[in-house]
Amino acid sequence: MENKLPAVEISLNECKGCALCIESCPQTVLSLSAPFNKLGYQYAIYAGSGCTGCDACYYACPEPGAITIIKQKKVKM
Repeated sequence: MENKLPAVEISLNECKGCALCIESCPQTVLSLSAPFNKLGYQYAIYAGSGCTGCDACYYACPEPGAITIIKQKKVKM
């Protein structure tokens, strides 16, 4: 299985559905879910590929801990 990094991880129960991350994403790989989280909000979801790791969604999100950007570690040679 191929590891598709960078990637966006969204905590569905932390997300309040403000869509600021969606609006800030230059790659348009985020959208709002159809179902609601346990607090009654539609939450942001990641398309599964296409993230460039620019961190725009992370910095646009007002909810601490709702978005994590997973990047590949650089190995020093």
